[in-house]
Amino acid sequence: MGIAVQIRHPGGPEVLELVQVDVGQPGPGEVRIRHHAVGLNFIDVYQRTGLYTLPMPLQLGMEAAGVVEAVGEGVTHLRAGDRVAYASNPPGSYSEQRVMPAMCVCRLPDAISFDTGAAMMLKGLTAQYLLRKCLPVEGLAAGDAVLFHAAAGGVGLIACQWARALGLQLIATAGSDEKCALALANGAAHAINYRRENFAERVQDITAGQGVKVVYDSVGKDTWDGSLACLRRFGLMVSFGNASGPVPAFAPAVLAGKSLYVTRQTLFSHITSREATQAMADELFSVVASGKVQIHIDQRHALADVQQAHRDLEARKTTGSTILLP
Repeated sequence: MGIAVQIRHPGGPEVLELVQVDVGQPGPGEVRIRHHAVGLNFIDVYQRTGLYTLPMPLQLGMEAAGVVEAVGEGVTHLRAGDRVAYASNPPGSYSEQRVMPAMCVCRLPDAISFDTGAAMMLKGLTAQYLLRKCLPVEGLAAGDAVLFHAAAGGVGLIACQWARALGLQLIATAGSDEKCALALANGAAHAINYRRENFAERVQDITAGQGVKVVYDSVGKDTWDGSLACLRRFGLMVSFGNASGPVPAFAPAVLAGKSLYVTRQTLFSHITSREATQAMADELFSVVASGKVQIHIDQRHALADVQQAHRDLEARKTTGSTILLP
């Protein structure tokens, strides 16, 4: 038996409950992991509120780090005692222990702590596919300008540093001067406080009217129109979240003026095999181990305090990554 966080129906943070669960033994293709640290992400909020519909009761959580306790038949890349980290479906990381598919579980290098591993897998792999795979038709080269919303969050701070390492001019948006300063300290070339400035107008000023090649947008409804206005001809709009709510339906004709491209991305489309997951993780581990990207863990909560952790995340009171400690 072990402790886990479960919801019985969608709702606010108050629906998050600590429950006793029977962990059991891993079956074919599965592993049992004892968690040392668990990551908190906005996708957890989407699942808790019902924006993303899943069967109930639901055990939340998409990333964690810990130690393998047992492996099931057919698992060859892991063994009992391995330090590991993952970002993976199905949900269930808000727990002391869990049994889960082994496919997306990766060995964690000794140089990377459990806390860092839990804080970086979903966010770091997201930054990896955004900057390395979601590219405009004309490509990205050193010196090119890109716009990244919510740049002081967990994904954003990783992206700021990684973009700097790639030579990109990342224009960050955030909701306070303090968060803008944080983005700048982590490699953003420019930062815009969207509560005080029109970010679309500022992007045009910064780029001398050219616009950016790519917008990376996890905010959704509130930033959609302004994001499209920031793009240059043949630019790419990358939507990968809905923090302010889902983007309303739009007519493709709105893209015609500048022949824009739009894509809606999820990490889980990119990690559909062990090989793909491992290749992405290897690049993430390398850039973190090199020091080019540092993982900022700015909030730590006990697993029992998960309701407050969700309240703070939704209120945008957090910066960097948040972890839960079982």
